[in-house]
Amino acid sequence: MHSMWKGTISFGLVMIPVRLYAATEQKDISFRQVHRADGGRIKFRRFCSVCGEEVRYEDVAKGYELPSGEMVVLADEDMADLPLPSTKSIEVLHFAPAEQLDPILFNRSYYVEPETAGARAYVLLRDALERSGRVAVAQVALRQRESLATLRSREGVLVLETLLWPDEVRAALFPFLQEEIEVRAQELTMAGALIDSMTADFDPGAHKDGYREALAELVEAKVQGRELLQPGTLEIAAGPAVSLADALKASLAAAQEGSAAGQNVTKGKAVGTGSGAAKAIETGSGKPAGSARAKASSAAAGPAKTGQAKTGSARSGSARAAKADRADTKPEDDGSAKPEPAKRASAKAGPARRKPTG
Repeated sequence: MHSMWKGTISFGLVMIPVRLYAATEQKDISFRQVHRADGGRIKFRRFCSVCGEEVRYEDVAKGYELPSGEMVVLADEDMADLPLPSTKSIEVLHFAPAEQLDPILFNRSYYVEPETAGARAYVLLRDALERSGRVAVAQVALRQRESLATLRSREGVLVLETLLWPDEVRAALFPFLQEEIEVRAQELTMAGALIDSMTADFDPGAHKDGYREALAELVEAKVQGRELLQPGTLEIAAGPAVSLADALKASLAAAQEGSAAGQNVTKGKAVGTGSGAAKAIETGSGKPAGSARAKASSAAAGPAKTGQAKTGSARSGSARAAKADRADTKPEDDGSAKPEPAKRASAKAGPARRKPTG
């Protein structure tokens, strides 16, 4: 890692020389804008809207547009005269309990490394913070912008977290907040029981960015000159609208059943007012939860292999078996994936068996 800031922590009369490092990074696959015809990179040039001339980067200045349309031009010399008392200092203002800080205020995180001369004072501040259970509220200027910040200990290292100013947090002005919405005690009890049944310790390593992995696989497939076989889609069968209480009961029963079996099952229940409201299904096993039914397309519902597709049972209520000798037959346009000729074996679908709701 490369340090992006060098200064001191001002802690009373104690000065601790430190360096800051970005503690987080966005993992993503970056793309460039290119010409579709030949793959040439797209380049952008800066042109002045008044004189039409191309503007060099060193000639670009900051401008503040007035409501009248007039522009106030600010040069770097003007910005340099602004007072930034904490330019090279993390000034500790006071200490506060960590629970008093609303997480919505957190902006960015930085690791704080001590210089050799300040290691002892650094460890002293770190240990004192851990013992007190509080965080230090500080003020710092990074990239010509002054911010509130906190200092806390994490795995033996002080972490500086910049905060948004209170007026940078938008007010949640939504119409439903002004309405009198009744919640029944029975529903609240069942919702609490559902939360309890789904409660587990948070393990960040148990989660992954599925979209980024699929995107990387797509790019790799393009590099290797092969095509990806898309798996079939799993649909939720349409059914009559259900009440909130029924949805909670079905969700709770499914959660308790999955917990007893020792499986991690994703549960969902859609509640609506129309006849098209969807019922919950257990996507982990591909079986309906309660009286819910799921339809799988005639294409593969699991990962596809060349020449052969793995399929789950197609559940459409009255679905009929697809004929293997008609690979060129197109399924109905119901949102399900279409099988590719000569690449996939057509799936046979039998009538769905209903799982007991008891």
